[in-house]
Amino acid sequence: MSGGTASPQPFAPTAGLLARRRRERLARGVFLAMTVLMILPLAGILGYLVVRAWPSLSWSFLVEAPARGMREGGIWPALVGTIDLVVISLAVAAPIGVLAAIYLNEYARDNWVHRVVNLAVITLAGVPSIVHALFGLGAFVYAARLGYSILSASLTLALMTLPVIIASTREALASVPRSFREACWNVGATRWQTIRAVVLPNSIGGILTGIILQVSRAAGETAPIMFTGAVFYKAVRGGTLLPYRLDEQCMALSMHLYTLATQVPNVRPSIPYATAVVLLAVVLLVNAAAITLRLRVRTRPKW
Repeated sequence: MSGGTASPQPFAPTAGLLARRRRERLARGVFLAMTVLMILPLAGILGYLVVRAWPSLSWSFLVEAPARGMREGGIWPALVGTIDLVVISLAVAAPIGVLAAIYLNEYARDNWVHRVVNLAVITLAGVPSIVHALFGLGAFVYAARLGYSILSASLTLALMTLPVIIASTREALASVPRSFREACWNVGATRWQTIRAVVLPNSIGGILTGIILQVSRAAGETAPIMFTGAVFYKAVRGGTLLPYRLDEQCMALSMHLYTLATQVPNVRPSIPYATAVVLLAVVLLVNAAAITLRLRVRTRPKW
């Protein structure tokens, strides 16, 4: 070109494109600010707990039993009791919840009975924990004659977590396209073969996610175990790996924390905070282990 005005670049962004980019940057900044606003309180709470708990946090605090009326010593009986309750409750609730979700999503007919069961599952998921505690007291402690024990408390926790496991598993199963099932049926596979070889591998991530979410609830609940199996104090030798039998009552971290905060006078101020930090650490470790397992066994959907 000679002596003329330079022509506009053919690939220059238009005014509309620039406006959309500005709106995208603004939205990204708003979402980032919202994320930071959610993380900051959590980090502040965790930091506050760790600072207040630091004088008592040690290996001996983890492996020793409470001493001097729980004013000194450690939390080993409560730590082991919490792990027992969580493991047993999930061992009961997870298989039953997954199998029930498979039946409701893959086998049950869409009729009024199916709809009533779905409504019951959704309703039970929102029932307060104190109601589950009273039911566990009547059903397992008295009716089944299991007494106040780890088994009664674990079954109550399993009953409490069961509806959410069923609901999350059904969502994971429903996310697998129906075309996958039809392709298997067309080559002669049975319904169960299709579920086992195609549906479950492609939904295992969502199933484990639902189970992981219930770990925190099972570990942190106080009312269900207070009514059915947790005890104020139980003499246990520190460091013993299996201090409880299934027909015995046990200590638990959530109950122990409540006891220290409300029932034990003149307790060292850092001990309740250290107990809370250990409870959070147990939940995080169990969740991390479950997430690692999910990543190892998950088969990525191929659609």
